[in-house]
Amino acid sequence: MTVKWGLIGASTIARQFMISAIRAQPNSEIAAVMSSSPERATSYAKENGIPLAVSTLDELLGSDIDAVYISTTNELHLEQALAAIRAGKHVLCEKPLALTSADARAMVAAAKAAGIVLGTNHHLRNAGSHRAMASRIGRPIAARVFHSVYLPENLQGWRITRPEAGGGVVLDITVHDADTLRFVLGDDPLEVSAFTQAAGMAAGGLEDGAMCIWRFKSGVIAQSHEGFTTKFAGTGFEVHGSEGSLIAKDVMTQKPIGSVLLRTAKGEEELSFDREDLYVRSLRQFHAAMRGEGQPSATGEDGVWSLTSAEAALQSAKSGKSAAIDPKLGGAG
Repeated sequence: MTVKWGLIGASTIARQFMISAIRAQPNSEIAAVMSSSPERATSYAKENGIPLAVSTLDELLGSDIDAVYISTTNELHLEQALAAIRAGKHVLCEKPLALTSADARAMVAAAKAAGIVLGTNHHLRNAGSHRAMASRIGRPIAARVFHSVYLPENLQGWRITRPEAGGGVVLDITVHDADTLRFVLGDDPLEVSAFTQAAGMAAGGLEDGAMCIWRFKSGVIAQSHEGFTTKFAGTGFEVHGSEGSLIAKDVMTQKPIGSVLLRTAKGEEELSFDREDLYVRSLRQFHAAMRGEGQPSATGEDGVWSLTSAEAALQSAKSGKSAAIDPKLGGAG
């Protein structure tokens, strides 16, 4: 049986990563794309070899598709995901799942009630580098994430100008860091203290930089730096434990690159890890979940955790006090 996908949003991320990842799966094809602009839908479909272009959600959901990938602006995710779930389509949605964690929980509940697979497109937990950072350093004590980059000009639209669309670095990058920390540590955050900044790129009261301190259930503490304005910073992820340290460089990225160094009393060792495309792995697991074989690499519950964590960071930055993280899920998703 061929899985037929519909794209909700004629987006850059779909063009650069998701279209090829969907087509890399056995018996998988992209049947349709939707954009609110008929002209954009038509040109996007032609450029990417997609047979059907539509400009309304009803047209897309009424076409011959089995699943949808949602990559529209954040304020549209809830309505589009719920409509797809009602139509019986499986949903892979970009992060954040919605503008609020309450709306994200509503998406999760609707999918469960309908027997629909809901996944959050947290790509970083699919990186071989992060998957290699496990059970090598004794008891984890602390972690650090460096994920401040320079937002490319072609992406400097709604992310830095539209608060109503869920713009700002926290909903764009901090959600990823919260999810990657949960995945690598195998632990859930309880509390966060955060500062945000406007360093000259963002407008409309949005933040383009953030620094966070996280406290996890096990007692691990972590720090993260997110930004849109640092051209030369580089990215990295470190975990320090009782028996060693893992130091990963250039790994907070959409591409399967970077390095992971293990440092222990025996010295230093560069770890090998698979270089599979992050989105290909994500789609493979999503297709398996559709067949009833396991779960997506990042579930809807994982998306609620990361969004709740980002909300807490924004609350902390606004109040000047630490904020509790309570996704009301009863444990890791």
